[in-house]
This record gives sequence, structure tokens and C-alpha cells, in this order.
Amino acid sequence: MRHDTAAGAVTVLRCDRTPSRRRARPFGTPLMMSARLPILVADIGGTNARFALARHHAESPLASETVREFPVADFPSLAHAAQHYLEQAKTRAESGLFAVAGRVDGGQARITNHPWVISRDRTREALGFRHLELINDFAAQAMSIPCLQSQDVEVIGPVQWQPRPLPQSGRYAVIGPGTGLGIGGLIVRDGQRLPLQTEGGHAGFPPGTPEEIRILEILSRQFGRVSNERLVCGPGLVNIHRALSEISGQDPGLPGPADITAGANRGDPVCARALEVFCAVFGALAGDLVLTFGAWDGVFLTGGLVPRLLERLRNSGFRERFEHKGRFAPAMAAVPSMAVLHPHPGLLGAAAYAVDRYSPR
Repeated sequence: MRHDTAAGAVTVLRCDRTPSRRRARPFGTPLMMSARLPILVADIGGTNARFALARHHAESPLASETVREFPVADFPSLAHAAQHYLEQAKTRAESGLFAVAGRVDGGQARITNHPWVISRDRTREALGFRHLELINDFAAQAMSIPCLQSQDVEVIGPVQWQPRPLPQSGRYAVIGPGTGLGIGGLIVRDGQRLPLQTEGGHAGFPPGTPEEIRILEILSRQFGRVSNERLVCGPGLVNIHRALSEISGQDPGLPGPADITAGANRGDPVCARALEVFCAVFGALAGDLVLTFGAWDGVFLTGGLVPRLLERLRNSGFRERFEHKGRFAPAMAAVPSMAVLHPHPGLLGAAAYAVDRYSPR
């Protein structure tokens, strides 16, 4: 079923796990001209641009050996980065599907935490492609859910999760802190999938404790309106640390997220508390998504910070705040929450989306 990706209409996706007879082509080996051209897929964030090739009729839609990552600051445009990748891979493509960290509207997208402004038509022309689609990066993250296996996730909390057979219906949410905060959802019904492309990371932050109210007051002086992304992402952890330092009368210095994590590991009380608040707010927001999206079948935690904070998430107030939803607490206690450990879920979802989008009908 064809659809307009910007409009987010229903699509039917396949994650074909039938073993392929075709051997993977080593990265950088020239493509034989008789071979069917692969599809170029990308996951473009505020810091890094990840590229890979998607292949038809393979064990997985994502050719994982072709994944490469580049700093977005190294290139003046997405087209330059994509062309650099294709040159390194010694391959050609005539179709592409790029997931971008920003709102896609009418074939245009602006990366939320980077100055790139992306035009689908201009990028397609610059690359010489016949077809190019832009989708929100968390629509791609959501599309990876049907492709995830048990080994690709780590359950946070007491509720277990198992992959569902493709025809089964379900509702899921995806939330991921990295350079910013991405939020998306997936509705599955009768084998059809509807990705929910959102900018939920920019919804207003709802404090849940007196301490968080004080943090909100401090951040409001700097930002005016305070969104969820001002707390739950890498720079958000720095904001929390700065606010807690002010509350305790200390000089926060100029730490980065890695410095705060290292400080917590050394026993610094402000750094440790910053991480505790981060995990608790993260859990509260993830639980709110269940109520907002009706995502009773599970919430997937993704993004660059999740693997690094996995042990802290397990032993923090994440799950307590996730379930702490008043009269809905018993229902929330039955909802699984999973940390995604797959190294490239955005590319995996983009590849599954692309293979179906460009498969012969």
C-alpha cells in the first residue's frame, strides 16, 4: 500500500527474516552493474549522520556491514554527506529514504539541533536519484519495532516482553534522549502499521516533585518556556546539574554530560542526584506516553544515552515514576518498558520502511 510519508498514512511493512542466498558484499567493493541497485538509507541527528544500504529479499532489510557514521559538522549539506558515503562504499543508488531529526513538512525538514535545512527535491536532484523520501527519525525508530528480537532489547522493570507475530495488533511508544529528545509511536492493526510522527520532545515539562518544581523555576529564568527536551537529553542533563548546583549553592562549572556521569561514578553528590532526577523524569515522561498514545503494549527507550545509562535506569526511580499515574497505576504496572540495544534502530526502521516502499507491487 503506497502512502505519503510526510502525512504519516498507513503502510504495510515486512521484516523478511528468510535467509538470503546472496552473500553480503564487503563495504567498498565495487557494485556489479548487473546487480539490483540497493536503497540508500540514513538516520540524521543533530550530531551524527548515519548511512547504510537497504537490500531487497535479504535476511534483514538493513545491510549492517554497510553502516557508516559521519559528524554532520563535517559537511555543508545532507547531499554532500550522502555523496561522500556512496563514494566510500563504491556503489550507486537511485532511491533513498532519509530519517531526519526534525519535523518533515511538504518535503522540507530542518534539523532541530543543527543548521541543516533539507529539501527533498533539491537533495534528490543533487544525488541524481529517481526517488527520495524524508521521514521523521522517530517514525523510523517506531518502524524498527517489528524487526526487533529479544536479544535487541533489555527490559527495565518487572514486565517481560516478547516479539509479536506480524499480524497481531498493538500500540507502542518510542522515546529517546540523545542530542535532543525524540518521541514517536506505532499502531499495528491487521498487519498494517501507522507510524506517529511527533515533536513530543518539545511539549511542556510537567514537574512531579517539589524539587522538580524548583528546577523548572530555575530553567524558566533562562529559557522562558521549558520543554521536556530541556531536561531529558544530553544537554538536559547539564541543565539539571546546573539547577541542582544553584539549589545547593555550588558553582556548577562547565561540565558536559560525560563529566556529570564520571562525577557521579566518583561519588559527587550533585552529579549523582542529577542522574537520579534525569532517570526519574525520563520514567515519568515515558509513562505519560502510555496514557497519551494508549501504548499499552510497551514503551521502547532508545537514543544515544540509553545504553550508557542502562545500569542506572535499572536501579533508579525510572520505573516507579513510570507507574506512578494515580488511578491508572495498576494498569501501568502491566506495561513493559524496554531499552533498545540494537546498535542502529533508526537505520533498521528506515531500511524496513524503504524496502517496502520501493518493492515492486
